[in-house]
Amino acid sequence: MTLTSFFNPFMVLLLRSPLHILASKSTLLITFTGRKSGKSYTTPVNYVSRGDLLYIVSLRSRTWWRNLRGGAKVNVCLPGNNLEAAGEVIEDHESVTAELMEYLQKVPHYARYFKVGLDPEGRPRPEDVSQAAKERVMIRLRLKK
Repeated sequence: MTLTSFFNPFMVLLLRSPLHILASKSTLLITFTGRKSGKSYTTPVNYVSRGDLLYIVSLRSRTWWRNLRGGAKVNVCLPGNNLEAAGEVIEDHESVTAELMEYLQKVPHYARYFKVGLDPEGRPRPEDVSQAAKERVMIRLRLKK
């Protein structure tokens, strides 16, 4: 059993329970349909919001995010709300770098998870962000109103 195979089901239960407040300020559940299998999948992910947009970072080596290419419809479970959204995957290095920089400016304490150093003013170092972006994609979720 891997850590992820234990952790993900635990987080799904937690985020669907009245105790969701313990994690729901930075973690949501995303439910999407597999493009090839047609099966429904739910996974917990960290996110940052900007208006009606939610941003998620994933390693390129993971495969779940590929199901969100092309504006795929998804459902997100945020505190007390199940919302529909359209997913968009940002894959090109320049765009991932720019989005990751904004992401880390909003939550600089996440920088260490990406091996990104902060300058003396607490801003992410651009060269570290560019390096981190090589291994990652950004997912943008546009919430439906």
